[in-house]
Amino acid sequence: MRERMRARAALLGGLLLPALAAVGGCERPAPVRARHAAVALVGGDPDRGRALIQRFGCKACHTIPGIPGADGLVGPPLTGIGSRVYIAGVVTNQPANMVRWLVNPPGVDSLTAMPNMGLSAAQATDIATYLYTLR
Repeated sequence: MRERMRARAALLGGLLLPALAAVGGCERPAPVRARHAAVALVGGDPDRGRALIQRFGCKACHTIPGIPGADGLVGPPLTGIGSRVYIAGVVTNQPANMVRWLVNPPGVDSLTAMPNMGLSAAQATDIATYLYTLR
């Protein structure tokens, strides 16, 4: 009886875990401390930011922790972006600069390959809040 239960558990684990991983079920939100710090710093909603990152297709160009399928190689990986000194190598990494960058990258650096995605300031604030959880 126990052997049969173990076999079923192994079978379910072997089927269920890869399925969950394939749909992003194993993605974990940022640690609570990082989330609270990001919200206090930027003032947006990291969950909305995460959803907006998915909606606007940022994963096509960037590798972004916590975003399923975000393994793009066009732009820089955003791993640890919240701890970096500069944004895009041109402005200091401060929330106002991050929001300004997200709203209009070519307006900050005319040579950037990152397009203006048409984000509102509120959307950019939410995305910036999510990005600041990545430390």
